[in-house]
Amino acid sequence: MSEHKTVQRTPEIWRLVVYSAIGVLMFFVPLTIGGENAIPLDHLVRLIQAGLGPTLPYVILLLIAAGTVLPFATGEWRGTRVKSLFALLNVVGLLTASMVVFDLGPAWLLDEDLAPFLFDSVAVNVGLLVPVGAVFLAMLVGYGLMEFVGVLLQRVMRPVWRVPGRSAVDAAASFVGSYSLGLLITDRVYRSGRYTGREAAIIAVGFSTVSVTFMVVIANTLDLMDVWLTYFFLTFFVTYAITAIQVRVPPLSSVPDVPYPEATPQPEDDEGGRRLHRAWEEAKAALRAAPSLPRNVGANFMDGLRMSMSILPSIMSVGTIGLVLARHTPVFDLLSYVFVPFTWVVGSSDPQLAAKALSVGVAEVFLPATVAAGSDDQVLRLTVGVVSVASIVFFSALVPCVLATKIPLSVGRLVVIWFQRVVLGILITGPLAHLLVGL
Repeated sequence: MSEHKTVQRTPEIWRLVVYSAIGVLMFFVPLTIGGENAIPLDHLVRLIQAGLGPTLPYVILLLIAAGTVLPFATGEWRGTRVKSLFALLNVVGLLTASMVVFDLGPAWLLDEDLAPFLFDSVAVNVGLLVPVGAVFLAMLVGYGLMEFVGVLLQRVMRPVWRVPGRSAVDAAASFVGSYSLGLLITDRVYRSGRYTGREAAIIAVGFSTVSVTFMVVIANTLDLMDVWLTYFFLTFFVTYAITAIQVRVPPLSSVPDVPYPEATPQPEDDEGGRRLHRAWEEAKAALRAAPSLPRNVGANFMDGLRMSMSILPSIMSVGTIGLVLARHTPVFDLLSYVFVPFTWVVGSSDPQLAAKALSVGVAEVFLPATVAAGSDDQVLRLTVGVVSVASIVFFSALVPCVLATKIPLSVGRLVVIWFQRVVLGILITGPLAHLLVGL
């Protein structure tokens, strides 16, 4: 009997080591191929782009069309006013993308710095990176590594971020994965009674960033792939540091610390024992529950495809509207003045440009990168890249996702949280960016 158990256990450990190692390699180990230094995932996506050749724009347009039609086909667009608004914005995104692909439309819209830039530099990358990245994300988070790390981090979660230890995996998955995955996990745990409203809100807007694959898009746009690891780990540190501060001030600290009204409260026990041993047991339990690699990869690929379809239209609509407002109206210039004192005090080479880039992030997470992409100052580009991700809240996708859950956060609270995160992000990132680039 013991021999049988050993035989059964070995492939589980093998899957943990090998699959997790492949995930880590694809996302975190830069390689130089053909004179280009980038993570393997980025190399793979470029290879796919080259393989698709002239059909690539049509593939992306097809994804945008599918994402536009789907809410109307399923009736989801009728769910809430926010969903109705974004369904209509998706139509605008499809029209904009069609004009770019077929080169038909007004000259101001088809200016290379507007809709074509969004399509070629953002939509094309996102359309391929998200589903392809989801395949390797399945290996990174699906075979026990996140559970192992999560248990080891339990001791710090409550005192630092005021959330239960069980949220360590949720927070890590929310950061490494995507905000939609993170919000889905958080909402389910909240509705099951294992988080209070405040804890769910902290996790939702404290850790649910864009995914690693989205960060690759931003790094590419800002020409930061040669310092990818610096960019990634600085963003990770800044995101968590901001959240540690933000949980102690309103509006997050004022969210009611009570369980979901329809749930049976399940507060977390303060477990003792050997933490390393428990981490290993949790990892093995996750392995036993994990599906086969083909099934997991297939499911994650389809999730990534659906995510691409839902996000691409809003990138082309909200993103284009945001760029038009940024380039042709004083709206974001006026908003940016609020941030200029902070970008100036951290020694930015162009405080106005950095402030304007970060102010447009409330509309769409990619817009700061497009505004700052032309800067010759790597410190400025690194600061904008980090803060745009660490600020978390943006209206093209995360806000409607949060509003679709039961997590007790209103639009007003979300806007205040975004402002706080940008200010704190500038003050923390600026000095660190100067230090790291100077090394």
